Amino acid sequence: MGTELRFVTCGSIVKLLNVKHNVRLHSHDVRYGSGSGQQSVTGVTAVEDSNSYWSVRGTGSAACQRGTPVRCGQTIRLTHVNTGRNLHSHHFSSPLSANQEVSAFGEDGEGDTLDEWTVLCGGELWEREEPVRLRHVATEGLLSVTGEQYGRPIHGQREVHAMRHASQHNYWRAMEGVFVKPSEVPGRDARRTLHTEF
Repeated sequence: MGTELRFVTCGSIVKLLNVKHNVRLHSHDVRYGSGSGQQSVTGVTAVEDSNSYWSVRGTGSAACQRGTPVRCGQTIRLTHVNTGRNLHSHHFSSPLSANQEVSAFGEDGEGDTLDEWTVLCGGELWEREEPVRLRHVATEGLLSVTGEQYGRPIHGQREVHAMRHASQHNYWRAMEGVFVKPSEVPGRDARRTLHTEF
């Protein structure tokens, strides 16, 4: 992999894998039957599911220029590609574990400040091969999976929630997707991408 493709960049569309439980962050137009009643966010084992793609974007107060590598400590939004709703959290209890609910919220990528997540990683930039944590800005919960499984209508999918304490349950790694290559000359070749899934 070339140096310019080592990093997760703004504008990229990625699948995120929970390293401990081997499930990809997923959403679909199925609402929670309790808590907020917003669109549910789960973890799935299927690699090829198109409902597991998320777009890496800036926040309402901080732009994220397309092709720019995401910095460790940077606050971003993750927008679910198929429904246009943002990864979101709040103080509702999650349905299975009673941790903090994680949902998808907003319309066409527009939501609120509860859609903001800080990328926690060890270096200067978010490397694609490096597991990272995503901390919810407003509540400080870490995006997590601890293994609880849903029954109908989303049988076998895992609960995704936020937890305050750091553990092996809240490491995520960028996997398949369309990664926007950083431009070597500003304004030139800004739309070149690498597609890593057939």
